[in-house]
Order: sequence, then structure tokens, then C-alpha cells
Amino acid sequence: MMIMMMIYYWSSVRYAEMAELAQLIDSEVFLAYATYTTIVLLKMMLMSVITAFFRMTRKAFSNPEDTATFGKGENAKKYLRTDLDVERVRRSHLNDLENIVPFIGIGLLYALSGPALSTALLHFRIFVGARIFHTIAYLTPLPQPSRGLSWLAGYAVTISMAYRVLKTGLYL
Repeated sequence: MMIMMMIYYWSSVRYAEMAELAQLIDSEVFLAYATYTTIVLLKMMLMSVITAFFRMTRKAFSNPEDTATFGKGENAKKYLRTDLDVERVRRSHLNDLENIVPFIGIGLLYALSGPALSTALLHFRIFVGARIFHTIAYLTPLPQPSRGLSWLAGYAVTISMAYRVLKTGLYL
């Protein structure tokens, strides 16, 4: 009898936790977070394709096996080089990694902190817009401070969300 009561208790606790999780997933803020996170992740994945495109069109590779299409031996070695355009794309991709990964973690915590939908949408949209503009400014290249300001806008959004999480969780 005692075992049955324990099983019943744990199953009811699990059911309640699953119900809360289902409510979270149905939350408009969480759906907005998932949408905008997907957009920036796809944008970041696109940077790999753009890097490959620039490597192929500029014939600038960093690994010997990548040059096999263009010949063997000494002929292939001339393609083992750095190219300014390829490096620019790589730096933009690295900047994405440095900024989008924190956004994903902090943004999830922020979405769980119960912000107003309008405020959350403002944060998410500014971040996504800033990252897209940052990439355009980096690859075009647009004159500074355009790239720096777009980076700052995205960074400020992440800091703002982190502050909200700390304020909510630690009662700052």
C-alpha cells in the first residue's frame, strides 16, 4: 500500500511538472524566443556556407586536402593561402559565435523570467536586426561606426535581458 501511495505521489508530481512545461511551451514569450533564436541560428549557419563560397571563388584554402580539386603537389600549394575576403567572413562568423551563444542562454532565462510579451519582442527583434545588420556591415564593408553600433545594440540587448534575469531571480 505504501509503495502504491509513493508511486501515485511521484506520478502526480511529474504530471504537474509536465503540465507546467507544456504551459511554458505554449507561452507567447517562449514561442517568440524560439522563433528569433531560430532566425539567428540559421543566420549563423549561413555564415559557414558563405565562408565556403568565398573559399571556392577565391581559391584560398587552409587545409591541403581542400586543394585536391585544383591539382596535386606544388600546383595545389599555391591555393594554401589566406584571403582578405575569406578572413573577413570568418571574423564575422566568429563574432556571431561570441554574441549569439550568450543570447541563446540568457534569452532562454529571460523568457522563463516572465517578461511582458511586448518587451520580450522588442529585445528579440532588436537583437536579430542588429546581428543581421552587423553581418551586412561586416561583409559589405560599411564604414565604421555602423558595424560597431550594430554590435553594441545587440550586446546591450543581451545585457538588458541578463539584468532582468538577475533582478527577477535575485531580487536586485
